Amino acid sequence: MGLMYAKRIVKAGWKRVNVCDLPSRYEQLKVQLKGSGLNVLRDGHAVSRKSDFIIYSVEAENIDKVVAEYGPSTKVGSIVTGQTSVKEPEIRAFEKHLPEDVHIVSCHSLHGPTVDPEGQPLVMIQHRATKAKFELALHIFSCLKSRFVVLSYKEHDRIMADTQAVTHVAFLSMGTAWKTQRQFPWETPQYVGGIENVKVHMALRIYSNKWHVYAGIALMNPAAKIQIKQYSQSVSDLFKLMIQEKEEEFTARVKTAGEFVFGKTRNSSRKPILLSDSILDRFSLSNVPKDKRKPNSHLSLLAMADCWYSLKINPYEHLMCQTPLFRLWMGITEYLFCNLDMLDEAIHSALYSRDIRADDMEFYSATKGWAECVDIGNTMTYQRRFEDTAKFFEPR
Repeated sequence: MGLMYAKRIVKAGWKRVNVCDLPSRYEQLKVQLKGSGLNVLRDGHAVSRKSDFIIYSVEAENIDKVVAEYGPSTKVGSIVTGQTSVKEPEIRAFEKHLPEDVHIVSCHSLHGPTVDPEGQPLVMIQHRATKAKFELALHIFSCLKSRFVVLSYKEHDRIMADTQAVTHVAFLSMGTAWKTQRQFPWETPQYVGGIENVKVHMALRIYSNKWHVYAGIALMNPAAKIQIKQYSQSVSDLFKLMIQEKEEEFTARVKTAGEFVFGKTRNSSRKPILLSDSILDRFSLSNVPKDKRKPNSHLSLLAMADCWYSLKINPYEHLMCQTPLFRLWMGITEYLFCNLDMLDEAIHSALYSRDIRADDMEFYSATKGWAECVDIGNTMTYQRRFEDTAKFFEPR
């Protein structure tokens, strides 16, 4: 991500754009960036001493160690920013290790390095900086042509917990449940249809990436732990009502949550987030005919609405920081709750369709497992759970 920023900045005409990597990669980086217009330096000390605008582009789990090493060399009066996806440890590291006479302006592009940043959200955080320095940071980053979203670091982490961490855990739990069942969802009748296509595609997309892309967001964000714990609790509470077939209590809980989150949407003229079900069907991986589809409880989506309601979160307010994954997750949840016939079918299936009870039980167990993993905060456990499931889908 840092290299993408550097290339865009030098392309915009800024002079003497200094870059570095690990000292062991110095010679390799010089060869790699020869003729790029970037000035390759040996290490972070050299960059920090020479530069007026400094970007730390390192993983959240390493930010404290890196800033502790290079922060004391920061040039007087410079602007320092960081690109981590979790801001609390980043801000803590900056406050602890940077000199008092530098300015702190944090940032976070809500997309990967291979995505065109134009029009994408770019969170900007004026933490310890004058108005003039903050405006200079905005001016420098304007070359990305991204859409600026100004937040505090606490607001950032709370929104990221919803738009990224909880969303990831839901899809991770689906994948783990399918793996435990030794089940490829596109071969199963209850995973046919527009909403199911989104679930399957997004879960496979997550598991096709590296585990550390998602671990830092979940393990190092305090707000993420709260929301993931509540999502797991919502799954648990709803599942207990399902297996006891407590129809009145289950229905009331689901519809109360739906009214809180989607009540205004149902009665407005706003266009829905998703395309139509028929268009989504075109992207199906399944060979099972749609008329052979079995009902699905959509426990993952019912629990998401219950989680938002329990924490009094309005997810529409978080669309300003939407990632493509969150927009799809939000979209399929909205689609279910704004289609009352489909919602009633899901409620009935959750309570009385016993042929899908095993799937819901495995999802409940998987969600519990992921929530406990995040709560403990053990990186190795997270990696092992992630790679174990990814390996199951790898041959397909």
